[in-house]
Amino acid sequence: MKFWKNLLLICAGIVVGSLVSKVAAGVKYLSWLAYGLDFGTSSPVTVNLGVIDLTLGVNINITVAVIIFVAAIYALGRKILR
Repeated sequence: MKFWKNLLLICAGIVVGSLVSKVAAGVKYLSWLAYGLDFGTSSPVTVNLGVIDLTLGVNINITVAVIIFVAAIYALGRKILR
């Protein structure tokens, strides 16, 4: 049960941080929150097995806002969900 609570808190931090990052990108004094890195596969890997066509790809976008909000929501959530 503890694993699922932690996973939920981390996912909530990622979602809120991503939203803040998108909104802050257009604001002059908050644009630093949208600074980050994109990494992953540039094109997905496709495996055709005749019956099943499997396409795999991963892209990760980490911004300053995501890091801040994951840490903040995780810390607050741990205190609240004791």
